[in-house]
Amino acid sequence: MTTGTSIDGVLVQWGERLFYPPSRIVKPDTTPRLNNPNRPSAAMIRQRIAATVMRRAPQVMVKVTGGGRGMGAIAAHFRYICKNGQLRMEDDRGVVSQGKEAMHDLAEQWRVSGSLIPETSHRREAFNIMLSMPQGTDARIVLAAARGFARRELRDHHYVMVLHEHQANPHVHLSVKAESITGKRLNPRKTDLHRWRETFAEQLRGYGVEAEATRQASRGANRRDERIWQVKARQDGRLSQRDAPQVKSGASYERSHDGAFQAWGHIKNALQASDLPEDRELAKHILRFIGESAYLKEVWPRIQREIARRDKQPPAPVQTREIVKTRPSVDMER
Repeated sequence: MTTGTSIDGVLVQWGERLFYPPSRIVKPDTTPRLNNPNRPSAAMIRQRIAATVMRRAPQVMVKVTGGGRGMGAIAAHFRYICKNGQLRMEDDRGVVSQGKEAMHDLAEQWRVSGSLIPETSHRREAFNIMLSMPQGTDARIVLAAARGFARRELRDHHYVMVLHEHQANPHVHLSVKAESITGKRLNPRKTDLHRWRETFAEQLRGYGVEAEATRQASRGANRRDERIWQVKARQDGRLSQRDAPQVKSGASYERSHDGAFQAWGHIKNALQASDLPEDRELAKHILRFIGESAYLKEVWPRIQREIARRDKQPPAPVQTREIVKTRPSVDMER
């Protein structure tokens, strides 16, 4: 059995690759420092593993659904998210308002605060973000978590958010002004989106709602994320099989998933060697989780075909010329 920091070191090294953005890892660390305050602890990694493979915690969704190129598009999005004044809007100051007049006033504030936003623009003047949780989640907690997310991730930006709870899964629409009060422009990247998911999940957990933000590769998922129209169509029961998200493919997809499976393998082996029963039980759940993953079901037939093809191949022929050349030297050595 293996105990102590050796297992914790494996959990930190490989768990970080599974659960945190790749940009956080500069280079592989063969001797991880467990007391580094900028890295997750082994206890945190264990919690993330248990939530993912044992409890199958719901995955949060944070998507940038578009953005307004000018005040005309921004005002139109305001009308859409608040149902033309019927739903309550909350801004970055915490002010809650409702009605058409309040909606128009908010649009005018955005138009003239900071750099003037023209009616139409060649660039995005606002970003539309949606934060969502599965059906059954308390909508009030989703709104509170979205509020905490916005205050942390979108500080110095004007934003407005509206809760939608009339559909199957509760979600919050956020419209964020691209230019901050300091003049810096918002430019969301892939690593930002993963951090946003992490922050939203953390906020939900703070309210007692179990939520995870595990990457697709770490879950062994093999389908592309749903686009906003697919989300709405599925919620309304209009999503056909033809319109469902397509299976991913390509070298980058395979590298990321193979890397995640490698990390899971290292973690499973370490936990199996532990003298703690709960660690060994967790290893069993990891094995079951990986075995049920869509990616393994996709690649396993291909692996089997490659093994069968390799087994059927005849042994490589030995070159007679090489044997003739080597025999004299062997005889001379004798």
